[in-house]
Amino acid sequence: MARTPTGTSERGAGRGDRPGNQRGGEREGGRGRREGGGREGGREGGQGGRDRDDEFIDKLVHINRVAKVVKGGRRFAFAALVLVGDAKGRVGYGSGKAREVPEAIRKATEAAKRNMIRIPLREGRTLHHDLYGRFGAGKVILRSAPAGTGIIAGGPMRAVFETMGIQDIVAKSVGSNNPHNMVKATFNALQSMTSPRAVAAKRGKKVGDIIGRREEAGAAVKEA
Repeated sequence: MARTPTGTSERGAGRGDRPGNQRGGEREGGRGRREGGGREGGREGGQGGRDRDDEFIDKLVHINRVAKVVKGGRRFAFAALVLVGDAKGRVGYGSGKAREVPEAIRKATEAAKRNMIRIPLREGRTLHHDLYGRFGAGKVILRSAPAGTGIIAGGPMRAVFETMGIQDIVAKSVGSNNPHNMVKATFNALQSMTSPRAVAAKRGKKVGDIIGRREEAGAAVKEA
């Protein structure tokens, strides 16, 4: 006996009304709600992370590509050098290695944030005194400058001063032009700087006495 279209539609409708299919629909609906909630939660968490990192300025200084010859071709890896600062006297550098450039930059940025140091600045814009730094074959000379001079430096040193927040400085590299050596020599020089407050505390005097003597010495040099 041939089946009628009416019987087929009734059988299909009956299959759709089964309790199992209702449970399946609820299960799919619950999965959709969970996935939607997960995406929203992840998006909100990402915004919070960006808000915390807004205070830092990061600059990519150098990327080096290394090739390893293996059976079947060459295998590439990347090394990144990154500077991170808050433009208020804090600065740090870090290096990272990975098979992909974004991952290398991420590792270098995290390392720079872990190794940040604070440098005292004069009037929040320049150095307290002239500095000399060295690391390996890298040698740098840093000199304080009057207001309006700007950043007179090139290459990796300029990136260090911009992330740190220095506005007036004159710098010169007289050694190796390797970015790693130049950055480390610059940090070596900055870490040797002392502020009038630190000198006054060490000598048991007031900050005004130290600054007054420095101004008198500067005036005597100009007259000579």
